[in-house]
Amino acid sequence: MDALFSLLNVELSLGDCFKLDIPQLTLQQKGIYVFVGPNGAGKSTLLRLLALLSKPTRGEIWFRGENLHSSSNYQLSVLRLQLTMVEQSPYLFRGSVYYNLAYGLQIRGIYGAEQEQRIVSALKTFGLSGFERRNAQGLSGGETQRVALARALVLEPEVLILDEPTANIDQKSLAEIEAGISALSQQGVTVIMTTHDSDQPRRLGGTIISIIEGRLAAYRPHTLTQQK
Repeated sequence: MDALFSLLNVELSLGDCFKLDIPQLTLQQKGIYVFVGPNGAGKSTLLRLLALLSKPTRGEIWFRGENLHSSSNYQLSVLRLQLTMVEQSPYLFRGSVYYNLAYGLQIRGIYGAEQEQRIVSALKTFGLSGFERRNAQGLSGGETQRVALARALVLEPEVLILDEPTANIDQKSLAEIEAGISALSQQGVTVIMTTHDSDQPRRLGGTIISIIEGRLAAYRPHTLTQQK
């Protein structure tokens, strides 16, 4: 199977206090990858590199066989369309939940029946059926996170990159988000995420990638991932 991401001798320095140092890392297409480690370990920094939102100080990152270091700005902009990242504390636009999900589709010229179908499907994936007319500013923290995930999903990315998607949320939202992530993986979407929940990779059947002080400490797939 062709690699989705390949990192070789990647370093990213953030001031004088921290350096991400990844000699080699390969992520295959499909499945769930879960970065774990203490605060400040470099998990979010690595996510931003994979989301093409940051560039390494040195080293090479390949995405679907494309060397990002030698890619033009236009090529990078095209590749970014295949990736969607949801931050730990996402911001929702003022207005309805439907408007939040429709916004990105409208930018891509997607209207009418296809727009509505995508929105209804994405909301259902994260347990939000019937939320279309709800005011996005009046949602709970867990509902806000789920809407942000659905907003990312309507764009139909090949790779969904999530920074602590289940931090500080209620149990209902936790269950809905984990169910949604599992369903996406089974549909062929690659999910790359961080978590502080030590039991979450087991529940999701994801591959654990431990990061400590900017370096890979362990790389261990769970049985569920290997069975897919």
